[in-house]
Amino acid sequence: MRWFWIDRFTEFKSGSHARAIKNVTLAEEHLHDHLPEFPVMPASLMLEGMAQTGGILLGERNQFAHVVILAKVPRMTFHSWAVPGDTLVYSAKLIEARDEGGMVEVQAHVGERLVADGEIVFAHVDEALGGGAKIDQKNFVFSILRSVMEIGKAGDGAAGSPPA
Repeated sequence: MRWFWIDRFTEFKSGSHARAIKNVTLAEEHLHDHLPEFPVMPASLMLEGMAQTGGILLGERNQFAHVVILAKVPRMTFHSWAVPGDTLVYSAKLIEARDEGGMVEVQAHVGERLVADGEIVFAHVDEALGGGAKIDQKNFVFSILRSVMEIGKAGDGAAGSPPA
């Protein structure tokens, strides 16, 4: 099973920055199990949402030519929480992009309230390390979420506005 921790992109500037949202709802089972008396979005899942936002930003920069995986989180601070009914806004800014991977600065907000901020480092997987075997990108979240990036496009792919 694949887990998506972003609902859609609201802004995407290739090679620069991206903004995505995640609506937190009581329909998500993890909210009932994490802290039963206080349903909050687990910090680890917010981190994953920020990583998906930043990983797609880095992957798109290279037209998804590389498999992008989370390598490390050198800095992450959680300042607050998100509860059912909140909309998390994940922001990612591409700080560094190199042949071997890249780094993004990320933030999560609920309205004006800062929920988390930090840095995430990604690596490009070298298929040669796998004995030359082709890596099935269908198992990596960013390749599945490409359709999420179709912001403001009509069903035929042309730029347009959503139906009224």
